[in-house]
Amino acid sequence: MAIAPITPSQYELVENLFMTSAPRPLIAGNWKMNSTRSGAVELATGLVDQTVAQGPLPCELLVCPPAHLLLPVLDVVKGTNVALGGQDCHAEPKGAHTGDVSAEMLMDVGCSFVIVGHSERRTNHEETDGMVCEKAMAAHRAGLIPIICVGETETQRDAGEALQTVGRQIADSLPDGVGSSNTVVAYEPVWAIGTGRTPTSQEIADVHAAMRNQLVARFGSDSDGLRLLYGGSVNPGNAEEIMSIDNVDGGLIGGASLKVETFWPIVQAFA
Repeated sequence: MAIAPITPSQYELVENLFMTSAPRPLIAGNWKMNSTRSGAVELATGLVDQTVAQGPLPCELLVCPPAHLLLPVLDVVKGTNVALGGQDCHAEPKGAHTGDVSAEMLMDVGCSFVIVGHSERRTNHEETDGMVCEKAMAAHRAGLIPIICVGETETQRDAGEALQTVGRQIADSLPDGVGSSNTVVAYEPVWAIGTGRTPTSQEIADVHAAMRNQLVARFGSDSDGLRLLYGGSVNPGNAEEIMSIDNVDGGLIGGASLKVETFWPIVQAFA
């Protein structure tokens, strides 16, 4: 009896059984302490309009406005392809912590992600790896996905300590139970944030490869799909090159995320 040939659709199904799907890229805009209510609504509306015109996106898209703008931005992005995240959270769910926001509060206003351990928090608020780990645990407790930031200073880079520094931060800032579905890690060399300077492609590749190896060694094969973002002076001119580097699964974007005309081309780098 003749055997019927495999159709293209059947071949694709069989092929997929033996291939590990790459993680869906994530582009996250960290607005930091910027914008007003009207400006935030205008920016969010512009991004939503772009997603509608684009159709299916080549990546997951996230915006992280200041806390007082979360609800106005939620009104714009709710039900769209743009997700909402916070810029920080407290380790405790509630209590006498004036000026702080808990992970549960962020979840309550529609967030699905939260940035923890950004270098500006580590420096300006003297946050330690242990504190960052507690915040990541709080995010997991509330059902949020923490974007855990790591990165070396210029002094550490010049001393040849970049991999050692990032390795220590990975070891001490990530709690147990990390996996591809509940955590994102962002590498942001401190000396590149907002300076217009970026590491070479090889330097980025070296750090991301080291992070991936360390994650797999600790958390097993599930962390193969854990998204590793790069951040630090990403702009429309260098986004395509950076996003093509092995183990770079997206970007954590600062200044360029504050305008549609500079943020959207970075999203398009995945197209």
